[in-house]
Amino acid sequence: MKIEFLGNCELLHLPKTAFLASSTIPVDMVLPCYDWAIRMRNEGRCVISGFNSRLEKDVLNFLIKGEQPIIMVRSCKMWKHVPQDIKPFIDEGRLLVISTSNELRLNKRNALVRNRYICELADEILFVGAIPTSSLYPLSIDYASKIIDSPK
Repeated sequence: MKIEFLGNCELLHLPKTAFLASSTIPVDMVLPCYDWAIRMRNEGRCVISGFNSRLEKDVLNFLIKGEQPIIMVRSCKMWKHVPQDIKPFIDEGRLLVISTSNELRLNKRNALVRNRYICELADEILFVGAIPTSSLYPLSIDYASKIIDSPK
C-alpha cells in the first residue's frame, strides 16, 4: 500500500474519532448524525473519515465550518491539483489528506483498505449503518473495542 500525505501530519498525534457511514442508512439516523457532527465541531474533536458516502460528505460540511482538525483519507490517488474548496483548510493546518492507493478511481477493494486504515488510526469509531449486508459490518466486528454509541 502506497500512502501519501498532504497537509498537517501533526494531526496524526491527536486523539481521533472515526466516522464511517454506509451508503444506505436508515433515514432516522441522518439528523442525529448531523447533531453529532455539530457536537464534534463545537468540542474541537479531530474527526477522521473517507468523507465519501453521502452522509460522510454531509458531516464534512458541518465540520469544515468549525476550527477543529480533520483527517480525510482517500481510497484513490492524491490529486494533482488540490481542490480550491479544501485548499484553505490545508493551508491553515487543520486538514490532513491521506491517500491509501495509487488507483485513479474508487473501487470496493480500495474502499475496504481505506476504511481499515481509518479504523487502525482512530481511537474511537462511530459506525452508521453497519448492518450484516454492509461492507462496514466486518470492520465493526474487527474493531468492536473502539466503537462508540450511535448518536441519538
